[in-house]
Amino acid sequence: MAHFPQTPSFTGFNTPSRIEADIADLQHTGEIPRELDGAFYRVQPDPQFPPRLGDDIAFNGDGMITRFHFHDGQCDFRQRWARTDKWKLENAAGHALFGAYRNPLTDDAAVKGQIRGTANTNAFPFGGKLWALKEDSPALIMDPATMETDGYTKFDGKMTGQTFTAHPKIDPASGNMVAIGYAASGLCSDDVTYYEVSPEGELVREKWFKVPYYCMMHDFGITPDYLVLHIVPSIGSWERLEQGKPHFGFDTTLPVYLGIIPRRDDMKQEDIRWFKRDNCFASHVLNCWQEGTKIHFITPEAKNNMFPFFPDVHGAPFNPMEAASHLTDWTVDLASNGEEFDSITRLTETVSEFPRIDDRFAGRRNRYGWGLEMDMRRPHELKGGSAGGMLMNCLFLKDLETGAEQHWWAGPVSTLQEPCFIPRSKDAPEGDGWIVQVCNRLDEHRSDLLLFDALEIEKGPIATIQVPIRLRFGLHGNFAPSEELGLAREVEPV
Repeated sequence: MAHFPQTPSFTGFNTPSRIEADIADLQHTGEIPRELDGAFYRVQPDPQFPPRLGDDIAFNGDGMITRFHFHDGQCDFRQRWARTDKWKLENAAGHALFGAYRNPLTDDAAVKGQIRGTANTNAFPFGGKLWALKEDSPALIMDPATMETDGYTKFDGKMTGQTFTAHPKIDPASGNMVAIGYAASGLCSDDVTYYEVSPEGELVREKWFKVPYYCMMHDFGITPDYLVLHIVPSIGSWERLEQGKPHFGFDTTLPVYLGIIPRRDDMKQEDIRWFKRDNCFASHVLNCWQEGTKIHFITPEAKNNMFPFFPDVHGAPFNPMEAASHLTDWTVDLASNGEEFDSITRLTETVSEFPRIDDRFAGRRNRYGWGLEMDMRRPHELKGGSAGGMLMNCLFLKDLETGAEQHWWAGPVSTLQEPCFIPRSKDAPEGDGWIVQVCNRLDEHRSDLLLFDALEIEKGPIATIQVPIRLRFGLHGNFAPSEELGLAREVEPV
């Protein structure tokens, strides 16, 4: 029998859901625009079985993918497991076989050497496929229409690295997917791979390089000429794993680096520029662009570690005040001869994370950015249901051109999941479209899907779609038009 531990990661709103379901035409209030025709995919960590070691961090759950398909003014729901190798092996055994987060030393001997990925971090439609992603393993491919799992891809053997990012970017000019893989030669190694994948799904570039030290490299930025990678000291080592410590821990004594990596077939290690700054925490990236010889890299920066479950390596207690992150512009100048940053500029006093843009402007200077705001000044009754236990009670819009901001509060007992921008059409101006995001109703143990006019979020949702089940905290998600997903309906002749 499944007896999950009575701990914060597995109780209350965080109780495992483990529901696969199809629901046509979800009930909603407001109006879903009839021209909105496509699907929003998002993923939640959702453990299939109780943890092998008695307890676990929430980020180690199996990937459960949700699809919201918008068409004809309605929204249909489908939810399926990402059937990874781990999921299939444990499903056959009837219990957990894999142990602690990214620690193979804690696994059952029967699964030694198997891919440990959970595909629980991003759901990414690209090239007519659905990519279920976790950065410690290859990409898992699913059918975007049926949501059945095809399996891991190594691109017909062309991919020689062991890992593939959970945060790929699409170059608007080439249409290529740009990705990295860290710990590419093995767990805790300082080897990284840089990939480009064509819209047809062919691996057209793989380049290897080394970084200043091994750490979590969760996200990155691109420009037309460069891949831009920040090295922040959420570090790991085999020594930590052998001692039974969490895979990652934050080291406040190490510097932070920004690597400028040429996107060329002939790129070599010596072509990379490494810029260096003082210690801080940064994970996700809003966007990145070139301006003459300068590179702008926009990221939510915090003074100290934001992940209490990956504690300070020197034993310092978690400091929630220093974990507050603000959108910050890191600028480096390729014309300089040194390794110093050109400038570091905080762009707002609003505390936010999970930044998103109109993805058609990836790598180009953008005007608008959305994110999840953590506003402690508003009444709140936190009952779980958010990534890392953070409040995330407001949707936030920043106009980088004028400095103007908009804020929408979800209420005292609701938390929000990552927003996603949907353009009104392929050639619509930047920001002309909608924001879609999940809202957890913590007191009712269920979820809503909210739809906003993207540039008027302070007016509140134009449609609230009621999901009759509880969606656990999710990480990342993305939208694609129906015709790219095999979801376009055949029009019957008149």
